[in-house]
Amino acid sequence: MAASRSALPFIKYLRVRVDALPRSSPLTLAPNLFIRRFCEEVRGSFLDKSEVTDRVVSCVKNFQKVDPSKVTPNAHFQNDLGLDSLDAVEIVMALEEEFGFEIPDNEADKINSIKLAVDFISSHPQANLDASDIFASKVELYFLIPQLPL
Repeated sequence: MAASRSALPFIKYLRVRVDALPRSSPLTLAPNLFIRRFCEEVRGSFLDKSEVTDRVVSCVKNFQKVDPSKVTPNAHFQNDLGLDSLDAVEIVMALEEEFGFEIPDNEADKINSIKLAVDFISSHPQANLDASDIFASKVELYFLIPQLPL
């Protein structure tokens, strides 16, 4: 009982939507609904490449060791911007913070230009999560409950 009282302040952020299922068999209908909803969410979850390009270019321009006039969508970190490998690691860390997901070390080592960063981020399914939106969003749960006979 004490545990439920401590959770009360967080209840105001929880929104539950309950839908009644038709009288058909819930065991055959419900899994199909969940699979269909999941597939639709995954299919549309990747960011547009132009949006990723704009955000990556903006992030690199804000890096203190970079001349913003030299930053282009095709700029190479070492050849065009004059950055060393440590600076490239710092840029990748800034991109992780901007897009709200962690880039594995083996992939981060390969990112040495803005174009490679855009290609990797735009193909990553978690890149649509904006770090500022993760904490601002409210939790929304969906339950499918079969209709009970009256």
